[in-house]
Amino acid sequence: MSHSAKIQFGAEVYTWFMQAGGNAYHDKLDHMIAIAAKAGFDGIEPMVLAHKPGDYWLGKYKEPERLKDTLAAVGIRLAALSLTCDWRESQENDGDRAAADAAIAILKHFPGARLGTVQMPSGRANLQERRLNLARNVNAVSKRAADVGIVCSFHPNSPPHSVVRTQEDYDVILNSLDPNVTGWTPDVGHIARGGMNVIATMSKWAHLVNHVHYKDFSGNEPEPWAQMGSGKLDFHQITEWLVQRNFTGWIVCEDECHAAVDDPDGVTLQNGTWCREQLKPLLLG
Repeated sequence: MSHSAKIQFGAEVYTWFMQAGGNAYHDKLDHMIAIAAKAGFDGIEPMVLAHKPGDYWLGKYKEPERLKDTLAAVGIRLAALSLTCDWRESQENDGDRAAADAAIAILKHFPGARLGTVQMPSGRANLQERRLNLARNVNAVSKRAADVGIVCSFHPNSPPHSVVRTQEDYDVILNSLDPNVTGWTPDVGHIARGGMNVIATMSKWAHLVNHVHYKDFSGNEPEPWAQMGSGKLDFHQITEWLVQRNFTGWIVCEDECHAAVDDPDGVTLQNGTWCREQLKPLLLG
């Protein structure tokens, strides 16, 4: 039986965002879409940022019809929108809520595209309270999105100032998610950076997995990331894990290696080739 129709590969725009704090590729989503298509990816995952008010780094592509036309012109899809907010308080603040509602409004026009929720890391003070506040806010956003038919997925991260980076963090936060309205995006690089085993962690919360991010882990601080296929992670094993469990959805490459800061186009093109040659054959099980 062929699995190829069940799993698609996409590119995350954070690969471009790292240059000049987002300023280098502001309002250039059309360029990123074109490169993702040239790389052979099936889709792209742009970002909606609460700390970038007004245009949410999407620029003119916050208009759904313009975004649809640009995607259609090169034959790829919207895999997801990655919503990044603070979510520090027990309830959404005005900025976070506005960003979430903007993302939901766009996604209504793209059936099947995920809403990914990501917290902006801002320190580990008052850790347990912050963990629970994060889960409450994510559940609230997911509930509003699910009410209009949008599938949601929470994405942990692993900088030292993130509240969701260790095994204990995962135990608290993932177990506090409402599985009726939200799933989990295992970002395999962040899992490894947090000191966890990727396969064991994915297996523990397999019932929540509905979107996946790939980045490679170098194991070297302060540059923890390697370009895909050159680090410590076994992407063949991880992809086989997904295929064996009949995963349906997106594997999105979010390369944060140092080379991507200066050459996000080149890194994206190389990653597309690597996925096509190394990973896509595994989908034909």
